[in-house]
Amino acid sequence: MQRGHNRQTVFADDIDRKAYLDMLRDAAAYCGVAIHAYALLEADVHLLATPGGAASLARLMQSLGRRYVAAFNRRHGRSGTLWEGRFRASVIDAASLGQLAVVHVETAPIRAGLATAAGDWPWSSAGHHLGRWRDPLVTEHPAYWALGNTPFEREYAHAHILEEGVSPAHTDHFDRAVMSGRVAGSADFAIGIQKRTGVPQQSRPRGRPAGAIRSTRKED
Repeated sequence: MQRGHNRQTVFADDIDRKAYLDMLRDAAAYCGVAIHAYALLEADVHLLATPGGAASLARLMQSLGRRYVAAFNRRHGRSGTLWEGRFRASVIDAASLGQLAVVHVETAPIRAGLATAAGDWPWSSAGHHLGRWRDPLVTEHPAYWALGNTPFEREYAHAHILEEGVSPAHTDHFDRAVMSGRVAGSADFAIGIQKRTGVPQQSRPRGRPAGAIRSTRKED
């Protein structure tokens, strides 16, 4: 997720949005990043992606950010920064949350008050997954392919899931994860990522650690 500086508008109109998607498609191909879902709002961008390498996502966002800001400033006669610092990201447990993550991204326009149905917002991947048009930017996530054996089955199942939306609990889980940089997934998944990366993934409980409390007690 990437936001405009001070929540300022980063897409003034559909020309800006189309330019961003064209640049995203080129940069994703060049940097080796598969884009599974996206939503362009007014002041922020939401993406679900799989990078081909450890630095692929950072290269994509840096290249895209610089190129789009330059084009946006030229077109609108402005200068200076556009984005609110570095993009925010979370590693997602694709096995259990992959399809929910797609839906979370594609229902962002609804949560932002820009659409009443995900498929009504033309600047997201929802139309592609519903079979309304073919989007060359999108690489279907394995969780989407698991929805059915034919395009019709997958599109029908996805439409049903989009209509149901994402529960408030899952929305909060995804939002907290991306804002904190921690994983979105189960405790076991978080522990596995922590072992692989050495980066703590679970919040510590508040107060004195239980072990420290026990160590102050006298033995019988």
